[in-house]
Amino acid sequence: MLLRHPPVAKAWAGRCYGVSDMGWSREGLAMARSLAATMRADVVVHSGLRRTRRLAEMLRGAAIEDVRWRERDFGTWEGRRWDAIWRESGDAMDGLMTGPDSFRPGGGETGAMLAARVMAAWEALPPADTVLVIAHGGPIASLRCLLAGAPLTEAVRFIPACGEMVDLPR
Repeated sequence: MLLRHPPVAKAWAGRCYGVSDMGWSREGLAMARSLAATMRADVVVHSGLRRTRRLAEMLRGAAIEDVRWRERDFGTWEGRRWDAIWRESGDAMDGLMTGPDSFRPGGGETGAMLAARVMAAWEALPPADTVLVIAHGGPIASLRCLLAGAPLTEAVRFIPACGEMVDLPR
């Protein structure tokens, strides 16, 4: 099972925050508490970023950190407002979806690099009846896209909402 982290702090709304580390909004904290009260798993894996680690700790004191589940690295775009990035780069931003093999936003990762590390993390999950991975929209979308046999240019179709659970067969 894959779970996208709860919503992040409101100060990050409209910002690019891939591998940047921030906490949840009030809504996110309430969602995390609700999820922690109802979810169970034999093994919990998280990306190591605060927005996944805190929920993993609420669910299970001892969880496995695997940085391969982190969000895409957006390089120099990290922390910047999306509208400012758009004004600066214009249509080049479309490369996020149209150029998964070559476009490196802000000098960060290509979509293909993200997909490769997430597939390696998926294949390395420990054997257990119930494994829960608490991750981010990009990694979850990339994995879903790959497992569906769709091209990475369609990854945006597979992005789950914050707090959404995705069950994939292993």
